[in-house]
Amino acid sequence: MSAPASPGAPEPLPASPVFVDPVAIDPARPHDGVDLAADGIVVDGLRRSFGGVHAVRAMTFHAKPGRVTGLIGPNGAGKTTLMLMLASLLAPDAGAIRVAGADPVRDPRAVRRAMGWMPDVLGTWRTLSPRQILVTVGRLHGLPERVARDRADELIVQARLEELANRPSRVLSRGQQQRLGLARALVHRPRVLLLDEPAAGLDPTSRLELRELLRGFATAGGTVLISSHDLSELDEIAQDAVFVDRGEVVGGERLVLARQAAREWRVRALDPRALSYQLASIGVAFDRVRLEGDVALIALDREEHAADLLQRLVAAGVPIVHFAPAVGDIERTYLGLAGGRR
Repeated sequence: MSAPASPGAPEPLPASPVFVDPVAIDPARPHDGVDLAADGIVVDGLRRSFGGVHAVRAMTFHAKPGRVTGLIGPNGAGKTTLMLMLASLLAPDAGAIRVAGADPVRDPRAVRRAMGWMPDVLGTWRTLSPRQILVTVGRLHGLPERVARDRADELIVQARLEELANRPSRVLSRGQQQRLGLARALVHRPRVLLLDEPAAGLDPTSRLELRELLRGFATAGGTVLISSHDLSELDEIAQDAVFVDRGEVVGGERLVLARQAAREWRVRALDPRALSYQLASIGVAFDRVRLEGDVALIALDREEHAADLLQRLVAAGVPIVHFAPAVGDIERTYLGLAGGRR
């Protein structure tokens, strides 16, 4: 229900859903004829079952070089099974995979040379120091001892583990273990990074450093596929997104409808009462506004509606000090998918 408009008042904002403009990310969608010769990570018609459980039903997508691609989906969507297949640790029942041009089924060694993998939970040698661990991993990848030691020293500085470099890894905190895990994935200078919840346990400084590292890796031509439940973090890192649900890559009409979901905008004014009054005067429906203290969260269908609303509020003399989306493009799409799934 909206407030009645007085004579001469602006027309109410449209409340019915309309088609949204393309979001900043480029969702990777399943399509026929995927090019298995392309660089990066290519997945075509992938399937994997465990008895009667179809963990991966049909996945097709391309994570491109020079890009950070987010892998997004609820628990049980098939993300972990997919990652195990990409890492050459699990064979698919059907379909094809290429990682930097290599087939993980026929040539797992080539995949492991090209890929740096950081699983969600990565065991470590608790009695070895970070320096010993990195040197050992480097040697396992075939690096000469001197090169492995130099690379370990470089990564210890990059991971900010200098003070703990020679202490047993069992003393590392969760965040420090995550930084060590990422350093392990980078030891052999891979072309592809496969990361599962890499920001878990990281402090704000480490999260910022991770973001810059991944962007730099992609800018240099590397391919990054990152799975995370922290959608706000992905919104700041990823340029592309692959949405998966029930073992399938979401695409077509369902993805379009999800991207049409209304987005909440966070609005704060120096005078909250003036803001509430003007929202009613403009004709914003009551069920599209919810208050959190002195902040109003307003559901709008299009960015054009947000720009129009801001213009009207400012013209009415409301002292606006903050006006921004409450969620990013990836989170908005995911919430739209989750709403449709329910």
